[in-house]
Amino acid sequence: MVHPPPGVAPALAPLPPTHLLYLHGFRSGPRSFKAERVRAWLAAHRPEVAWWCPQLPPSPREAIALVERGIAAWPRGPSAGRMAVCGSSLGGFYATVVAERHGCPAVVMNPAVEPARDLAAHIGEQRPFHAPDDPAGAFFFQHGFIDELRALAPWPITRPERYFALVAKGDELLDWREMLARYPGAAVRLLEGGDHALSDFEDHLPHLLRFLHLCD
Repeated sequence: MVHPPPGVAPALAPLPPTHLLYLHGFRSGPRSFKAERVRAWLAAHRPEVAWWCPQLPPSPREAIALVERGIAAWPRGPSAGRMAVCGSSLGGFYATVVAERHGCPAVVMNPAVEPARDLAAHIGEQRPFHAPDDPAGAFFFQHGFIDELRALAPWPITRPERYFALVAKGDELLDWREMLARYPGAAVRLLEGGDHALSDFEDHLPHLLRFLHLCD
């Protein structure tokens, strides 16, 4: 269930975003089923919302630089429209970086909160989840990327009311207690089971949309 902190609004303002950024996780991409589900819902119900889910490069520094270039012309402030960001796993870490830099609402789903530590075991050649047999999608995760992740660390978060965290106790890759500890005071939907991929994402999508004021 969702646990909004006492006395804190579920989002910064009762206005839906005009622009929505989705950041995928490690070895994932725009074809992530969660990204595709959000995109399809917006296309069917809120086509006026600008949507962007870029393919992020393996370098964290380059990934954030790509995002910054892509959102540079996006509106800021209620009078001009506003942006929001969603991110899953490593994308949740990146989404937190973006939210802290730009003061926008953020939805983080099983966010990686210690990616420099956790991804140190994955240095070397990697294949994307969605096309593991396609050599064109292979990339090399370099040791230097660990330092780039450390340099981006956005903790502690400010203005926790801008965050909604979807966290599964059944995550087989990340510790749910660590995830919760990095988002104190945020609105949280804590799942008793679940998995890292949030295979039952369809059940939780309405909570994400309500937090962003995209639906009732």
